[in-house]
Order: sequence, then C-alpha cells, then structure tokens
Amino acid sequence: MMNLDHTFAALADPTRRAILARLALGEATAGELASPFAISQPAISRHLKVLEDASLIARIRDGQHMRCRLLPEALKSANDWLAFYSRFWSESFDRLDEHLKQEGSDDE
Repeated sequence: MMNLDHTFAALADPTRRAILARLALGEATAGELASPFAISQPAISRHLKVLEDASLIARIRDGQHMRCRLLPEALKSANDWLAFYSRFWSESFDRLDEHLKQEGSDDE
C-alpha cells in the first residue's frame, strides 16, 4: 500500500503539483520541468526527490539525462481515500437533511 502521508505531503507544495501536472502530459527531463519556474536546478532536484520518495514519479536514465515519468498508483490511492470520505460526508449530510426535514414537520 502506498504511504498516504508521503503522498499528501508531496502534494502540499504548489511547485510539486505543477510538476505532476506537466508530467501528466508526458515524460520530461529535470531541465524541462525546471524551465517554467524561477527556482534553481538544485531546488527542482529536491522537489523531484520528494515526488520520487512519495512514489509519485520515477526517474529513468536516458543517456546523459534523467527522464521523469508520472506514476499514477499513488495518486489513485489518494483519490480512493478522498472518495471514501467524500461519500461518507455526502451520506452524513443527506441524513442530517432528512433529520432536519423530519424535525421541521414534527413542529408543525
């Protein structure tokens, strides 16, 4: 099972989310991923390390370059966790709504 703590910690940073959004379009080198950001190459490397440690990306050697690839499994685990709680809260609010409607009709 994927570690959701690492996944959500990695997703907490907007730069890392932007990197994942770029990788959703296809593989890219670290340099390609760094180009839209006004941060240093070492800072991008640290972001990539966090994403890799969270199993959100894989880095693959391609000659002299390292290509990064999105790994959707950790995102699927996070989505499944969120979907469960979304259903829970939706059902809870539906029950509350029914209860309040019932209480309101009892007062009349």
